[in-house]
Amino acid sequence: MNPDVDLTLLKDGRHRLLTLDSRLFGFAAVRNWPAAEPILPRLSRSANHGVLWFAAAAVMAASRTPRSRRAAARGLASLTLASLTINTLGKRSVRRTRPRLDPVPRVRQLKRQPITTSFPSGHSASAAAFATGVALESPAWGAAVAPVAWSVALSRVYTGVHFPSDVLAGAALGAGAAFAVRGLVPTRAQIVPPARPRAAVPALPDGEGLVMVANTASGTADRVRALHDGLPLAEIVACEPAQVRAELEKAAARATVLGVCGGDGTVNAAAEIALRHGVPLAVLPGGTLNHFAYDLGVEGARDLTRAVRQGEAVRVDAGRFSSDGREGVFVNACSLGVYPELVRERERWSRRTGGWPAGVLGALRVLRADRHPLEAEFGGRARPLWLLFVGNGTYHRMGLAPGRRTDLADGRFDVRVVHGGRRPALRLLAAAAAGPLTRSPAHAAVQVGRLHLSGVAPGTLLAYDGEVTDVEGEVTLEKLPEALTVYRPLPGN
Repeated sequence: MNPDVDLTLLKDGRHRLLTLDSRLFGFAAVRNWPAAEPILPRLSRSANHGVLWFAAAAVMAASRTPRSRRAAARGLASLTLASLTINTLGKRSVRRTRPRLDPVPRVRQLKRQPITTSFPSGHSASAAAFATGVALESPAWGAAVAPVAWSVALSRVYTGVHFPSDVLAGAALGAGAAFAVRGLVPTRAQIVPPARPRAAVPALPDGEGLVMVANTASGTADRVRALHDGLPLAEIVACEPAQVRAELEKAAARATVLGVCGGDGTVNAAAEIALRHGVPLAVLPGGTLNHFAYDLGVEGARDLTRAVRQGEAVRVDAGRFSSDGREGVFVNACSLGVYPELVRERERWSRRTGGWPAGVLGALRVLRADRHPLEAEFGGRARPLWLLFVGNGTYHRMGLAPGRRTDLADGRFDVRVVHGGRRPALRLLAAAAAGPLTRSPAHAAVQVGRLHLSGVAPGTLLAYDGEVTDVEGEVTLEKLPEALTVYRPLPGN
């Protein structure tokens, strides 16, 4: 050890910091806080056990936008990590006593005083973690939550249960927890789909030349109204499901840009018509899942408005299937086996029970069936299959349900197979757990540019982008590379 080092300086420095901390606490205790008396103590109590933040997350999720739901989930995940860190390390590492309440007016004091140690502030950590996590995913929601989080942290000094340094340390720990969660699970903004290959499309500053066909059965009125506010000269055609295809045909014949707002089936019809007419497509998410729009990076009217105004677009792949004179186009995926039968069963029950109950009943009926839903030949050998999934582009983090595509022009089909055998439900769950890169007796995955099946039994169901048709004999699936031009906001513009 260097004899010139004076260890008393470290002790003196720590003493000065603690003295300053106590003085700041005393200054806050005797200061008059206008309008804070009826608010801050209640706000402090409402944040006990994270109740305030769980309520805020519920409000955000109720807005039904994907960005809001992701922000709520990220905020809660950040809060959970911060709370675990505080309770397992923070409180046990520094056993600091709580401030004396003598200088704090009784009207400010909490009715139930905390019994844990003072450093760091758990309430401040939770508030900062939730607010930072939300802001990393949605800056708009982060701006709304931040004043509340700041007030909760401030309330801990105001009510006399924490020193200022406790609050600062807790807030720093909470913000760090949010960034740690982002390191483990990147935000949507961090995983931006590649802006290629770019397409030359017309910029429509006021929307003139855009004809947007909206499926009224999808509850699209609010989304279309928001789009029209941003593009006032765009033509909006609202129609019932039975009229969608006819209206899309008429729109494609006169439009500079064909627009569509609806679910997977509606978007599929628009994509097929846009390909045939050679016009660019503008997709406004209006369904339940909206895989295609979200994978493009179009999450709402604001994103699409920006892309149309500035003329930002890319070319993407499409898939095409053909069988016995029938053919169709898909932009998300097509499948044979369990899923098409599930879709058909769900449609039968949905009018009587509603969407989710119909899905559950359909799944039970399909999985209880004592037969393999599909038999096809691979390498000259007939094999029973429970599911054959063919994605238009490579899906990431996918079990049975599609995950996310980060490249819609990669030239590949993502093929997933669940082999036949006993206990279908168990095999399907095992395939879901296997993930995209593993191999198991129940599950296989491969990426190819073309797929050919033979020996498909008559009446076999094929689902494509939510639609269902019959196929038999030979079934061929091929890529249409960069065939479709689609508007989407480009990063960096």
